[in-house]
Formats: sequence, C-alpha cells, structure tokens
Amino acid sequence: MRAQPEGRRRVHALRLALAARDYQEVVNFSFVDEAWEADFAGNTRPLRLLNPIASHLSVMRTTLIGGLVDNARYNINRKAARVRVFELGRVFLRVPEVQDGALDVKGVAQPLRIGGLAYGGVNAEQWGEPYRAVDFYDVKADVETLLEPLQARFVKAVHPALHPGRSARIELGGRAVGWIGELHPQWQQKYELPAPAVVFELEVEPLLDIGVPRYAEVSKFPAVIRDRAMLVDEHIEAQALLDALESVRPAFVREITLFDLYRGKGIPEGKKSLAFRVVMQDTGRTLTDAEVDAAMAQLTEALVSRFGAQQRI
Repeated sequence: MRAQPEGRRRVHALRLALAARDYQEVVNFSFVDEAWEADFAGNTRPLRLLNPIASHLSVMRTTLIGGLVDNARYNINRKAARVRVFELGRVFLRVPEVQDGALDVKGVAQPLRIGGLAYGGVNAEQWGEPYRAVDFYDVKADVETLLEPLQARFVKAVHPALHPGRSARIELGGRAVGWIGELHPQWQQKYELPAPAVVFELEVEPLLDIGVPRYAEVSKFPAVIRDRAMLVDEHIEAQALLDALESVRPAFVREITLFDLYRGKGIPEGKKSLAFRVVMQDTGRTLTDAEVDAAMAQLTEALVSRFGAQQRI
C-alpha cells in the first residue's frame, strides 16, 4: 500500500492536472436524486437515506456523473456557453467485500473517484481560430494527460449514461478503471442540455501507483521516422491495428502512433484510411536502410495478414 502522504501528493497532482487543462473543481452532495442513479448508473437498488434532508436527495450516489451534469445545466441556464468542471469525491457501492483503498461502513464501499465534464467550445471564444465544439477526442486527450505517466487503453463498450457509439471503457494494465464518452442523447434531452457534453469518470486508487522512474539510455544516434497509411474495413477498430503492430514490432522500434484518419474522396465505400507514424532508433548504432525497410515490411504484413489491410499509396 502506498504511503499516505505520497498518496495525498498524487491526488493533489490529479487536481492540478485538470486545472491546467482549464477544468474548474466543484463539490457536490454525496446524496442525490434517485432518478440520477437510474439514468446515469443503471442502478435500480440505490442506497436509501433514513432521514434525507430533501425528498429529491434521498439516495447515495454510485457515480459522479449526475452531479456534473447538474453543474453543467445550472451554468448553461445562466448563459454560460462553455463549461468544464471536475469533481474528486467518494461514491457508495453495495459490495460483498471492500475493495483496496475503500472505506467500509456496514458492507458499503466508499471508493474515491475523479470525474469531469466538458461542454461547449473546445477553447474559449477568440478571434484567432474558428469555433469548434468539444468532442470525445478532446476529452480523451485530457484523460491521457491526467493519467501520465501511466498508459491507458480505451476499449469500445456500453455504459448507461453514455452514447452507445461514442463511449469507451478505460483500462490500466488490463483492469477497468473508468469510463469516457458523450452523454447519451436521451439524457441530454431529459436534462435540457442544448448540445452534447462529454464526460469521464475514473477510480483514483489505481492512479496512485505510478511506480519508480527507471533509467533508460538516451541514444546519440539519429531516429528514423516512417509513415504508413493503410486501408481497412470501416468496422475495424484502430486499437486492434495498434495492438497488432505492437505485438510484432522489432526492438529498435521506439514508438508507433496513429496520426490520421481519413474518409472521403479516393477512399472506397466501407473503407477508411489510417496512417501510422513509426519511430525507429538504436542506442548503439545508426540503423541501415535495409533494417528500416525490413521493419516496415514486417509491420505492414502484420496488418495485411490479420485484417486484410491494403497499403495506401
């Protein structure tokens, strides 16, 4: 178990990371409207309060999303065109056993979570660039920054609060730690949001163990960068291709990233173009053209054989 002071420092770092991404911290009640639990968590057996302070605050929350949506609605009703808020707080779950890092009160776990919501423009209104509404990928970048130096996987999945085609489960080391996605259109309409909002929610405990930094030799030899665009069927997920490339990459391939997605003129119907950037570098010598070409051929063949991909010229 991580030492408590170090854990507090990491939690504070999470707050600072979101503040640096232009989110404002909010603090909401832990007891919420029963409808929020049904809508945003699919929870039909909420923990009820024996003596609620108000009839609409009668159950304990199992998710932070309801409060964040209410924060957004409150600000939008007061003419705010752009809202970016986050909350760090506990939720209350019925579990047979207490999870690591949670407190136990009569069989109820109270894990700490961090969640955020972005609505409106990706940037504050300005003359330097045109307006663009925030989307899934903008908030995904915020989450990736929040998690650094941890590397997360985003797996397509369905959540009761989120748009079924624009949501993902967040995983760290094969463990599900949270969700991200656009708010479900049904809840957007019910809670009177004029435009889509993007939300995320993460367990805090898995984010505290970032490990000890390890020494890695810095190469004094130049890196070789190659780009490769591949045509694949529309239904194939980019993550599946990245996983395949990672599984066969030679040791001197330092980084493989997806940097472009294209549909449109020149692309057959039912297909999409995904472009990958491959960075290759050795710590002991300069790579030869033959080694670089062989590595690119190996990576390309993996996509061709597994997914029927075609290299885009």
